[in-house]
Amino acid sequence: MKYVSNNFSIDGFKTDILAKKYSTPIYCYSFKKIKENINEFKDNFKNINPIICFSVKSNSNKQILREIKKLKLGADVVSLGELMKALNSGIKPNKIVFSGVGKTSKEISYAIEKKILLINAESKSEILEIEKIAKIKKKKVDIGIRLNPNTDAKTLSQISTGKKENKFGVSEKTFLNLVKYLKKSKNINLKCLSVHIGSQILNNKPYEKMLKVLDKIIKKSNFHFEYIDLGGGMGIDYKKGNRKLNLKKYSLKIKKFKDKHNSKIIFEPGRSIIGNTGILISRIIYIKEGYKKNFVIIDAAMNDLIRPALYNVEHRIIPAKKNKLKSKKAYEFVGPICESTDKFSTVKKFQKLREKDLIIICDVGAYGMSLSSNYNLRPKPIELLIKNSKIQIINKRQSLKELI
Repeated sequence: MKYVSNNFSIDGFKTDILAKKYSTPIYCYSFKKIKENINEFKDNFKNINPIICFSVKSNSNKQILREIKKLKLGADVVSLGELMKALNSGIKPNKIVFSGVGKTSKEISYAIEKKILLINAESKSEILEIEKIAKIKKKKVDIGIRLNPNTDAKTLSQISTGKKENKFGVSEKTFLNLVKYLKKSKNINLKCLSVHIGSQILNNKPYEKMLKVLDKIIKKSNFHFEYIDLGGGMGIDYKKGNRKLNLKKYSLKIKKFKDKHNSKIIFEPGRSIIGNTGILISRIIYIKEGYKKNFVIIDAAMNDLIRPALYNVEHRIIPAKKNKLKSKKAYEFVGPICESTDKFSTVKKFQKLREKDLIIICDVGAYGMSLSSNYNLRPKPIELLIKNSKIQIINKRQSLKELI
């Protein structure tokens, strides 16, 4: 993804050509970048040889899941729909873990039938439900228990999952009591200690603190866990120039931990695999003059990309075609939805734009299309994958007829 003769291109295809052929807005992904990210992840952690389960909630496009499966990844799922889609994409059951605080009896039953690797339970009530269903089915089910390590990931409050006030996992006391209980269970095999402290983490310290907490609780439990599921949460550089997470350093810490406890490591990366592989191409509808800034109204909206509205974060916005003219006023990039939160970014220094120009919203591969909606009865955008110098339509644009 780069500029070629001042035109922004994704793997050899100019974005203005894509916009002309497929209309806008467009989600477009680079297979080359997906493959690079997966290989880099594997390379950084080759000393511990982990089971890598891609977080389906970050991007649930079926064709992308198929490509990820071909690159030897499993899946981390949090709903029946995600589990069914992962299986339908060819991902083997023995490489799937099922997370989430509110699994229904139907979801648990389906996961047991499909013989997935692990159900990571998050409460005593859930474990009792798994046990009840397993007894009826006359099966022994492999599970993990998700610990809440009370570790602050120092990230956005909306995506923090490892502090004691968060809904995820169980406390140390409950964890130890559940380990004792499950030692006597006839229908459950306790196989895994699971943990996930948050998302978009760019600092090694929270992970190091988490490993120390796990080390202590494993000693207290007096139990050998076949698997330690360390979750995901590895961040990406949305702003270009941010400090990057040192995965090599993290892998060395995990290696010591793994050797000490003789357990297999599971990871659940999503954003770090898919986040920077996607762009959102949008066309300017109007430029509306304001007092201190001009509003650039584009044809993409918060229904297409809700992260800025939901988390108050910004994605970099760049022009599809560079010029040397500078705007006298700041630009606020906004969508056409009837909400004040339907805005993407305010940029003080930007090149001069005109109505009908194209802009690119960067790094939308994770939690972009998967969080999209039909709010204001807006059809969802088309999704394209660039692979081996070919354009694949991996999700057609929704039509109003379908919606209405």
